[in-house]
Amino acid sequence: MKNPSSPRDRKFGRPGGWQQASVPDASDAADWFAGRLPDDWFAGNADVQVDREEIVVIGELPPVDGGAAAADGRISRFRESTRDTRMTIADEAEARYGRKVAWGVRIDEKTVLFTHLAVPVMTRLRQPERKVLDTLVDAGVARSRADALKWTVRLAGKHSEQWLAELREAMSKVDDLRSEGPSI
Repeated sequence: MKNPSSPRDRKFGRPGGWQQASVPDASDAADWFAGRLPDDWFAGNADVQVDREEIVVIGELPPVDGGAAAADGRISRFRESTRDTRMTIADEAEARYGRKVAWGVRIDEKTVLFTHLAVPVMTRLRQPERKVLDTLVDAGVARSRADALKWTVRLAGKHSEQWLAELREAMSKVDDLRSEGPSI
């Protein structure tokens, strides 16, 4: 009997565990939301971001005169007046894509996310990596190792966004080529 975990017996594709096993394809989510959202909610199409657990929909609200207080009021009004419809749309999207839906708005330079997920991530670190996290905690940069890890991930993402975007684009091209190829 062959060992099913043997590298040569594994099918092609990205490795992943149970977290990725049955997540429906959400490549058309931006188009679905563009067709589903009321036309008068946002100035233009909403920005739809998808990962394995969540879809985040962020819409641009029209600018408002009156500074930060007026923007806060516009955001609050939008959140309350659209709550029932947003929940209905989120339920439909969750059934279609198998992911939670979070909402947010952008007005001028301010972005506010309403309820959204914070997903725990498990990792194993050797002593040199733990020392990095402990130094950040000891220096007061972070309250815990978990906060220190979150801080370093944000910092890395901020400084490598262009590279990450290129990597995501390349992975998308590989997925396209794989879907066009022969099935084995």
